[in-house]
Amino acid sequence: MSSLLEQLIEALRVLPGVGPKSAQRMAYHLLERDRAGGQRLAAALAAAVERIGQCARCRDFSEEPVCATCASPARDAHLLCIVESPADRLAIEQATGYRGCYFVLHGRLSPLDGIGPSELGLDLLAARLAEGEVQEAIIATNPTVEGEATAHYLAQLARRHGVRPSRPAHGVPLGGELEYVDRGTLAHAFGSRSEMG
Repeated sequence: MSSLLEQLIEALRVLPGVGPKSAQRMAYHLLERDRAGGQRLAAALAAAVERIGQCARCRDFSEEPVCATCASPARDAHLLCIVESPADRLAIEQATGYRGCYFVLHGRLSPLDGIGPSELGLDLLAARLAEGEVQEAIIATNPTVEGEATAHYLAQLARRHGVRPSRPAHGVPLGGELEYVDRGTLAHAFGSRSEMG
């Protein structure tokens, strides 16, 4: 059985980009200098893991069955922006004047990794498109190989439901991740999106 310190270090390693040395530094910092901060972190993490789920309409993180964005009558229900992650949704929301709705995939199609349409909630997306309210699907997947393949699949799905697919254009670098694109570039790319052929 490993010690509590070893368990803490190993637990911190689940975070992206945190290796053994970083995890060790974090653990020592919390124990040496900020035990109260460690307790706040533990409480917030426990509450978040227990109470944050997915919105029934858009699959974004939400404490409620339907998130505030989907519940807002001020959002344009004719526009649906499809993103890979909640971080991508937040980046678009903060950098652009977009006032439509969202759908969060929580990934991208990757058959080699066992990620297909059902893992991305595409049955829920198809049902939403079939409602007839959405007129344009803005497919804002990342410009990676898997992101482009996912975009192509989503464009076909949108067309089958009579929805016009479009894609953000200009300035988003090929192979880049939306979460890390600067606000100005993302705002320009989002404002100059074009219909997919």
